[in-house]
Amino acid sequence: MIRPTLLATLIALTLGACASAPTDQKSGTSKPADKGSTNSLSALGSALSSGSNSSGASKEDNKIGAVGDLMSAASVSEAELKSASLQQMKYSDKKSKVAPAGNKYAARLARLTAKHVNEDGMKLNFKVYLTKDVNAFAAPDGSIRVYAGLMDLMDDDELRSVIGHEIGHVKHGHSLNALRTAYVASAARKAAASTDGTVGVLADSQLGALAEAVVGSQFSQSQETQADDYGYEFMKKHKYKAAAMESAFRKLAKAGGGNNSLLAKMLSSHPDPSGRADRVKDKVAKGQ
Repeated sequence: MIRPTLLATLIALTLGACASAPTDQKSGTSKPADKGSTNSLSALGSALSSGSNSSGASKEDNKIGAVGDLMSAASVSEAELKSASLQQMKYSDKKSKVAPAGNKYAARLARLTAKHVNEDGMKLNFKVYLTKDVNAFAAPDGSIRVYAGLMDLMDDDELRSVIGHEIGHVKHGHSLNALRTAYVASAARKAAASTDGTVGVLADSQLGALAEAVVGSQFSQSQETQADDYGYEFMKKHKYKAAAMESAFRKLAKAGGGNNSLLAKMLSSHPDPSGRADRVKDKVAKGQ
């Protein structure tokens, strides 16, 4: 049984989320809740479904802790997360082998992204990690990192479609929400909460944990579809070959059967790339 005080908290959170959904003035019907409300309700569902952990805590205690994390998440500002993201990316770049300006990979990426450092109201920065892994990721502060292995696999337009997809994760707040989840559970957030709520200089261990969370972010299927759609429109907007997104997904599907462990891990948590390729093919065929 849920304790009365916890039940009251859950009701308040649910009512608060529902109340935040605006009403259509013409029809009188409620519009879909905004992202914050949706995320709160999703977290609420996670809180209610959590079970006992290895420490022997009861389901009830775990639910109380989960709701506490939900309330902590609601109090984390975007500015706080952006500050943590900037520190995390500096750490990630320091720990990775970044392609220098004169490197062929860096020169190619600079050529492909020169007109996109200010894209759709966002300030973005791009770098190459010199590793054979096939991957790319985006951080909430607008940092987008592309791995040399991915660049070897893709032609220019295919690579642009992947970059557009990653920009979509930033634009739609997916990267921000992924960092929020990791940050709330981290020692970094607990340290900030014990002071004035601002982000000080984070320890390497804290930054390492956040970096791992950002690189390994597992987005929902709807988020991946939303980023795919953004990437497709990005290609059309800039008059690139939008159909290249299909061939990019075909290549990822084929490469996923090899020995690239990072790619295999990424594909295991993402929607089927062949299905995504088919979806792009259908869009192109319909002239969308």
